[in-house]
Amino acid sequence: MNERIFGIFSFIIACGYIYVASLTQLSFISDPVGPKTFPYIVGSIFAVSSLFLIFKPEFDPKWPSLYKFLEIIFVTIILIVYAYSLPIVGFLISTLIATFILSWRLGAKITEALIFGAAVSFGIYFLFRTILGLSLAKGIWGF
Repeated sequence: MNERIFGIFSFIIACGYIYVASLTQLSFISDPVGPKTFPYIVGSIFAVSSLFLIFKPEFDPKWPSLYKFLEIIFVTIILIVYAYSLPIVGFLISTLIATFILSWRLGAKITEALIFGAAVSFGIYFLFRTILGLSLAKGIWGF
């Protein structure tokens, strides 16, 4: 029953997300895909996933232990701090720190987590800035 309630709640949020995406104003000069397409795709996947939870729930769900719940709360806090630190610290440093902490919590050694965090941070930055030509949060240091 819990999964069905969660599925209904998620479906309502997905419909609201799609509705808010439909309110996005398009400029006269826009890509053929436009800024509405990605939110529509995300909202549609979210809605279909919610319907799956409503109509095909798991009958005997196994709840995680208290330790796993604390891990989920910790990861949620890291992601919230990451989102708030982006405009202040910038993409490179915020992503490096968040990726480092999350990969360390997943079991990587500290040096491996630091190398992975740096590789992900600089790799995504290079992809978005150089190849796609998109800007990312610069922060107070300007990079």
